[in-house]
Amino acid sequence: MTADARMTLLASYNQSMNRRLYDAAATLPDEALAEDRGAFFGSVIGTLNHLVVADTIWLKRFASAADASSVLAALDDTPMPTALDAVPYPALPALRARREWLDALILRWVDTLTPAQVASRLTYTNTKGATFTRSVEGLLTHLFNHQTHHRGQVTTLLSQAGVDVGVTDLLALLPDEA
Repeated sequence: MTADARMTLLASYNQSMNRRLYDAAATLPDEALAEDRGAFFGSVIGTLNHLVVADTIWLKRFASAADASSVLAALDDTPMPTALDAVPYPALPALRARREWLDALILRWVDTLTPAQVASRLTYTNTKGATFTRSVEGLLTHLFNHQTHHRGQVTTLLSQAGVDVGVTDLLALLPDEA
């Protein structure tokens, strides 16, 4: 599988698992979603907001590349988040709408990536002002791994609240190649 095909697979997995997670979260009342459950970002809603904030930051960084896809121009009117623990969407319906928009954007964007773009480097400044240059493939892998990490936390929080998210493994999306 090529690197760009892997990124499309991971973007599809990301979208699918986010739908499943938001469907599960929607079974809880707003108070339960906002309850501080001791997670790094406190609550289910806090952790889901963190993912939207972090994805926005990364996508805006990718959009700054000289060869960035025009697909990412959709973020032009979106301000760069300034805090990883910001909660721009305190209610699940608005947060879900933004998550769905971002997931569709990510999928459209990775479908435009060429092997040369995936193999290129991106220079960016993090939220603390430090500058780094890293491979786009590595940064994309981080984007999807970060999602998986925090979705795992939300899955645990939901489980503690009595909600079963179901199978969340990437394996569920891989076709049987027998």
